Amino acid sequence: MEEIKKQLETTIAQGFNRIIISNKTNKTYEYRRIELNKVVVKGKEKYQVSRYTEKQVFQDNINIEETVSVLMDIFPDKLKQVNIFTNNKEVSFKCSKSGKLLKNSRMLTTAESRNDKSDIATHNRQKNYILKEGMVVPPLVDMGVFTKDGKVVASMYDKFKQINRFIEMVDDVIKNHNRDTINIIDFGCGKSYLTFILYYYLVELKGKKVNIVGLDLKEDVIKKCNQTAKKYGYDGLVFELGDINGYKSDMPVDMVVTLHACDTATDYALYNAVKWNATYIMSVPCCQHEMNKSIASDTLGPMMKYGIIKERTAALATDALRGVMLEYCGYKTQLLEFVDLAHSPKNILIRAVKTNVTKDKKEKSLEEAKTMCEFFGVEPTIVSLLKNK
Repeated sequence: MEEIKKQLETTIAQGFNRIIISNKTNKTYEYRRIELNKVVVKGKEKYQVSRYTEKQVFQDNINIEETVSVLMDIFPDKLKQVNIFTNNKEVSFKCSKSGKLLKNSRMLTTAESRNDKSDIATHNRQKNYILKEGMVVPPLVDMGVFTKDGKVVASMYDKFKQINRFIEMVDDVIKNHNRDTINIIDFGCGKSYLTFILYYYLVELKGKKVNIVGLDLKEDVIKKCNQTAKKYGYDGLVFELGDINGYKSDMPVDMVVTLHACDTATDYALYNAVKWNATYIMSVPCCQHEMNKSIASDTLGPMMKYGIIKERTAALATDALRGVMLEYCGYKTQLLEFVDLAHSPKNILIRAVKTNVTKDKKEKSLEEAKTMCEFFGVEPTIVSLLKNK
């Protein structure tokens, strides 16, 4: 062991960008691969240790002087191969069955050297993501965002960031959820890409017991989604055929998700969430025709003669009214920028969390909604549904 330690110390002292430890010696060892990558934390160089299981990755940072002791704890008893990369060279160590240390080194090609630096830059860019490269996330593979070994497909990097953005928004509000079970209704679920990822995040990464019901009007979509949930082994995820308006849930609802429910379907989803006293609401509205058809404002007349201006004004006003009415119903509400999976200009996410609101604050919110309705000359569905709650 002293010889192994000496060889590692000598190699590492020459500097390195990345270390990969792999190839199980002990088949019961929980990690299949461990990587060390150079990162900068608060202006100081450190190494981020990523430990990969079959489904998850766990990370922490170490100081440079701790590198050898971390390696010696793993190599060769648990993992029997070490690859150390510098800017232009790869040095590999492997233990034979007889316990002999085998060492090999080679110069990296120009392309390999460039790619390795790019990998490090990408790692630094992604280090705070909740869903990270190397995780085995079946929906991301099926969507073409990840390769089968968990690498981000280069052309899908924007989508990868967008998915993480959604999960970050959810993560931010459930930190204070003090029960192990979360019940979720996903209205207008469609093909449910984000629904599957949400389930993975809550079950696999957060360790929650989750019941999710996805609702949609398309029978073929519901059938396909149920088949996919079964394929992944997602027992707490089911899909039902039905209309948002009038839908009744058999379980207490903690969260309502509605991503791109068309026009007033978003309003009925929000109404149901309020009616059920759901703690969390995550809503990305879609095509908002109602207010666009009905705006009647002399003041805004010169603007409204331009179709695109009228359309966008109506959409923004509708979302603002949704936010104000949720505040009236006792929710702390934010309208956040969210770029959807289709790169749509409809990029506002309404995030609302149930909280204690004073009577004065509720009355103020209702007055704000009435003022907006008078200004635009229309009372949209969201106001009609919630003003008497």
